Amino acid sequence: MIAGYATPEATDAYRRRVGAVPEHFRAFGGYWLASLGIGTYLGDEDPATDEQYRDAVMRALELGLNVVDTAVNYRHQRSERAIGQALSALITKGALRRQELVVATKGGFIPFDGSLPRNPGAYFTETYLRPGIIGPDDVVGGIHCMTPRYLADQLERSRRNLGLETLDIYYVHNPETQLQEVDRAEFLKRIRDAFTFLESAVGEGKIGLYGTATWNGYRQHPSARDYLALAEIEKAARDIAGDTHHFRVIQLPYNLAMAEAFTHSNQTVDGEAVSLLEAARRLGIYVTTSASIYQGQLSRNLPAVLDEHLPGLATDAQRAIQFVRSTPGVGTALVGMKRVAHVEENAALVKVAPAPWSEFQKLFKEG
Repeated sequence: MIAGYATPEATDAYRRRVGAVPEHFRAFGGYWLASLGIGTYLGDEDPATDEQYRDAVMRALELGLNVVDTAVNYRHQRSERAIGQALSALITKGALRRQELVVATKGGFIPFDGSLPRNPGAYFTETYLRPGIIGPDDVVGGIHCMTPRYLADQLERSRRNLGLETLDIYYVHNPETQLQEVDRAEFLKRIRDAFTFLESAVGEGKIGLYGTATWNGYRQHPSARDYLALAEIEKAARDIAGDTHHFRVIQLPYNLAMAEAFTHSNQTVDGEAVSLLEAARRLGIYVTTSASIYQGQLSRNLPAVLDEHLPGLATDAQRAIQFVRSTPGVGTALVGMKRVAHVEENAALVKVAPAPWSEFQKLFKEG
């Protein structure tokens, strides 16, 4: 496997050589992360899509997008493997150094291996139950598990798939899924157990940072069963490792149609109701956002007001992404891209500064 991990010096060298506007990169913990990253969620489980993702990831890294996001269950592990092939090719030919990029993956949902098996139940039994990786009471909804033993197994699968000794960010994937079946006290115990394992994985050099990648949890009203309180989750990490804990990154959907992270004051920090993005800022947590163009739904027919306040862009996809990465508190806006043409279209933003607050805030004032 390829040794190394993202470093402040190498990510700084990367941002200097790709010709981006200075505002395209965000400083966090000494590292420089691109404000636009590539996601790898959608697509068929076939060799043609694997090749598309390999080419798209390589092109994204060439054009100034040094954040690559995936998950072990995306396309039954094929997305991780395609990324691994892309990274190996670039690093082998000297076009990229491992230390220049930030690679993130996730564990929690139970993945198949390359394709849907003929008998999923038998696959699950032979792969996870019989070896003792998962116990009969560990799975929620038939799809989700986050016990330390299971996460250890998934982390090793991801390291092999990606061909990397160290993963820069490891997310517990949609932990709010657990709240379908367990109460909040049991959920917090499971979170603490997961974080205890992940702190040990940091100590072993297998991951750099960890976090939670969610869909509903951080956007919900506090009365919702699957609501996640960021301060409560951060406290679990602090209880385990003190101020030196490595729970430093979260992910959630944010876009023109799902703006709750910015507009809803559903989080509480030091007794004050604030937005998720403000809560993360106060707690020293970097925010990556998913679904920037909402799986393509925000790539066309956007209102003209966006062009007025987000000028200088050629396509609605660019405008939708510009909205996300111009939002105060957003670190990296992730966009799923498996076609080189889409990478090149969206990477035009590398040369464009995010919108200033004076223009961005008008989008909300004008509705």
